Amino acid sequence: MPSTCTFFASAPKGVIPVLAGELKALGLDRVKKTWAGVSFKGALESGYRACLWLRTASRVFLELSSFEAESVDDLYNGIRDIDWSAHMSYENTLAIDFNSDLAVIRHTHFGALKVKDAIVDQFRERYSIRPSIDTITPDIRINVYMSRKSVTVSLDLSGESLHRRGYRDEKGLAPMKENLAAAILIKAGWHEIAEKGGGLIDPMCGSGTLPIEAAMIAGHMAPGLLRAQFGFTRWRQHQPEIWERLVSEAEETEIEHRQDIGPIIGYDRDPSAIKAAISNMERAGLHGLIHFEKRELSDLTPHKKTIDNPGLVVVNPPYGERMGGDAYRLKDLYGLLGTRLRKHFQGWHAALFTGNPKVAGLIKITPAHTDHLYNGSIPCELIQYDITDIKAVETDEIQADVNYPGSGHTPSDEIGMFVNRVKKNLKRLSSWRKQNGITCFRAYDKDIPEYAVAIDVYENYIHVQEYRSPETIPYEVAQKRLNDILCVIPSVFNVPDENVFLKQRKIQKQLNQYEKHAEEGKKTIINEAGLKFEIDLKSYLDTGLFLDHRMTRSMIERMSGGKRFLNLFSYTATATVYAARGGAVTTTSVDKSNTYTRWAKKNMALNGFDKKNHFFYSEDCLSWMQNEKNRYDLIFLDPPTFSNTKKDDLNLDIQKDHVELIRAAVNLLADSGAIIFSNNFRKFRMDHISLSNLSIEDITLSTIPPDFGRNPKIHNCWLIRRKRDKAAGDLKGER
Repeated sequence: MPSTCTFFASAPKGVIPVLAGELKALGLDRVKKTWAGVSFKGALESGYRACLWLRTASRVFLELSSFEAESVDDLYNGIRDIDWSAHMSYENTLAIDFNSDLAVIRHTHFGALKVKDAIVDQFRERYSIRPSIDTITPDIRINVYMSRKSVTVSLDLSGESLHRRGYRDEKGLAPMKENLAAAILIKAGWHEIAEKGGGLIDPMCGSGTLPIEAAMIAGHMAPGLLRAQFGFTRWRQHQPEIWERLVSEAEETEIEHRQDIGPIIGYDRDPSAIKAAISNMERAGLHGLIHFEKRELSDLTPHKKTIDNPGLVVVNPPYGERMGGDAYRLKDLYGLLGTRLRKHFQGWHAALFTGNPKVAGLIKITPAHTDHLYNGSIPCELIQYDITDIKAVETDEIQADVNYPGSGHTPSDEIGMFVNRVKKNLKRLSSWRKQNGITCFRAYDKDIPEYAVAIDVYENYIHVQEYRSPETIPYEVAQKRLNDILCVIPSVFNVPDENVFLKQRKIQKQLNQYEKHAEEGKKTIINEAGLKFEIDLKSYLDTGLFLDHRMTRSMIERMSGGKRFLNLFSYTATATVYAARGGAVTTTSVDKSNTYTRWAKKNMALNGFDKKNHFFYSEDCLSWMQNEKNRYDLIFLDPPTFSNTKKDDLNLDIQKDHVELIRAAVNLLADSGAIIFSNNFRKFRMDHISLSNLSIEDITLSTIPPDFGRNPKIHNCWLIRRKRDKAAGDLKGER
């Protein structure tokens, strides 16, 4: 097996761009789109990873050989020249798929027979016995594609089509293939909506394919985990130790992210469809994570679990065939769907997948985007809508009449254990806080699972962040516990009620995001280690000061004397303020957000650092680095886990893109300089092989402060320098 293999992944019509994006997100090399699918290169592990993780692919092929053939005999001889005993035994069963395009052989069955003859003749000549043919469930499936004179011979690594995840046995009426459902969800932006805490509703869920695929995406569940067998299972060059490692990693990822699955709801008027959907959900290992319910379309409203989590309505209504060709009933159905969406789903995003786009106009919402796809052989359209003229903006605010219980709420007796734990934490941190002058710190972080909040103290203000409750905990129970917490916090921390702020991730409808921030935000100035910073306790999910990086900022201050400092993804530039106090001769802060750049300038000015040696750029960091000519002695690189900062329409993914970011930063690094690289992706793995020319030291433990000791994965941190060539005395690294 060569160290670099060539693979090809096929997909339904219209899905190929989505498939290419998936492959790039997996970090696979030399991804190239064609009219029939996407090719990529890599070690055998790359093919295994594709089989395990691709959601939209139909099959994955490993190229075994390629040759020229101008005749039937050339095809036979080329196939026979391959050493088939290296790939299979005569005891294995075999199937051949043959396709051609403008080639000498145009009859696919005849081509498959010639390929079969060449393989079995080789075995018969060598072993006096031949493998058997099994076109349904073969041990080995060979794919041959002949285009003009070029022949490509591949092993089908998938076995059965990858859309067969393994969870769907009971089929509702006209079920949608799982990989098409995944493509619809990805195109509709479900991954981004789920990351922001949004919910999903399918009002005509049938056997539950769309909700189940949505849960698997939100929970980072590898779609191949449920399959018992792949096309490589009985292949002679299969490397089970690699496959088992990938499976183990995928299982760990699934366990870690199950709690990230937000409210997902499936409705259908047919009780048998709901029964099938529940059975499929159970087989998918998603017990309790999706809510299925019999409900008429005329009763469609947001489920109570999605009241604070609006997100995506996705629906695959009948195209006409399922309604006996009754055009009037079809029009009534689409008209009713539009009415319910317009009336009850303001602020939601909707995705309608239909094979009858002529009646989609009855939805009476202006489409935001349309894609052309196929459901089998049926041409379809995926039509997306923003169900309001009012922008849906992610904000996180406390509303006194809804989220704060006030004096009328009586907490339950069980809240006593929460109070005791907070007091214990405050006592434990007391001497450390006094010795170090700490006035802003984390006092509680989900210490008791039933009380799932993080509590940060900002001097005389309390900032509460609610973790999303598991689906197994009823909404009413979770809300009562939250109200209990809010009720006791003022007395525990000895602050007035109005100084307590709750952050809940939700979608809030606002006419103007920035008007709201200016009008309703709660801004105040706090002190950290003798420096002043403005924080906003109300308008944003984050306050403007990452408390977990307190020690990192101090380290930057100690390292900055006489240095040229660069802060990338600078946020509110708190690290830049520390560098300036530490004696940096110049500082440069880069962040694409105009809002954060203005905030950063204010923080510098609050501390007297508003002179000409401090520079700010509101630009995409990667683009800025590629155009920057200056060199820097100390660089702080603290990118988000995910961001849409790239200009080629691909989201920044820190696991996939960290090598590119670090290399770009190294290009700006002075010979004896250092990079402090940090991110908060809990499953992050540094690619030491791709960055082997650099000295990389994991300094995470030395940057986690005592108040975050319960959560050592709150961030990871690395010190990166160029390696010195011992023989030549030169420094290695990008230039």
